[in-house]
Amino acid sequence: MRVLAVADADSYLKWSAATLDRLPAQWDRRQAVVKSPISPSRAQTFDAAGVEVPPVSLAALHASLVRDPPDVLLLACTGPTVQVLAGLPACRRRRRPVLVTGLPGIAVPASEKAIEFRRGCDLIVAHSRRERTEFAALATTRAPGMRVALGRFPFLTGPADPVSGPRRDVVFAAQAKVPRRPTDREAILLALSELIPAGSAVVKVRALPGERQTHHEVHGYAELWRDLAARGAVRADSVRLVAGPMHRALSTARSLITVSSTAALEAIDRGLPVVVLTDFGVNTAMINSVFEGSGCLGTLADLRAGRAFTPDPRWLVDNYFHPAAEDDLVERLKDLVARRRTAGLPRPSGPPPNLATARSVARLAVPSWVLRRTRPGAQRVG
Repeated sequence: MRVLAVADADSYLKWSAATLDRLPAQWDRRQAVVKSPISPSRAQTFDAAGVEVPPVSLAALHASLVRDPPDVLLLACTGPTVQVLAGLPACRRRRRPVLVTGLPGIAVPASEKAIEFRRGCDLIVAHSRRERTEFAALATTRAPGMRVALGRFPFLTGPADPVSGPRRDVVFAAQAKVPRRPTDREAILLALSELIPAGSAVVKVRALPGERQTHHEVHGYAELWRDLAARGAVRADSVRLVAGPMHRALSTARSLITVSSTAALEAIDRGLPVVVLTDFGVNTAMINSVFEGSGCLGTLADLRAGRAFTPDPRWLVDNYFHPAAEDDLVERLKDLVARRRTAGLPRPSGPPPNLATARSVARLAVPSWVLRRTRPGAQRVG
């Protein structure tokens, strides 16, 4: 079995590399990154994949798919990029690869838009019982023929090896999209600055200044922290801002705080208490409604008081911590590859080309500096 994963951004690269690692060791598994305005930096790539993965152009990627098609093509990309790649001629002929896709983070509630972008794929990976139910319901009407496989988040691997020394840090996992208002973000930073002992608060950011993220961040925590320190509102050394892989930040953590992030799941996986902040709302817009009933909802007042929570075991089973024996991703892939080799796969479904898809192609095929000069903001992906 030959599997090629293609990513276009940092979070998708982390997910695809970890997904490849969880597939059978005897399979030929390879990782690629397609050039885009949100391509991860060299440091982000190494943190996500553990090796250097030089990005390739859309044209070079397509040529390789024509010349040497894999059995499975894992499209680990943002929605517009998946739509473009699934529509390539190499992915629409009869002997095409099995097209698999998924999302690198919490996807509850399942989004019609996410399915619409990915409707040209044969299989989408859900990471919980709840996600599987919601994706299957949407696929019935929005992507007929798309199957749903269940597979735990590949970075949930159980408690890590014990670390030497005390776990003193309170780690805040930043999310690019929420909260949106800079005053809300400053409120989080101010609460973190009050923690005891001083300097035990850590803000784990997804990117350093100048690096791209999957989602554009208007008000970066690094800039907001510098402004607060310059105004004398905080001591500059009372909070540390770090990048790099989440598991590194959690290795010295005593708890994790977030507004909405899969980092909460990583912390739970390592036996750490968690606070999912409710001060800014618990709803779809805040991407945290999945945590209702988890037992982990809390406030900035809880953060200041040093409180953190252990999740309800009943919530865990339906939300990302189902028994590993329920995963059927590998079996689904084997079935589809067997069909590819015998009867062949159906022609992928998908919307006809339009202006939006043309723009998505341009994002991948045209150098980002040209896009910025011709249409400011074209490099941003929601």
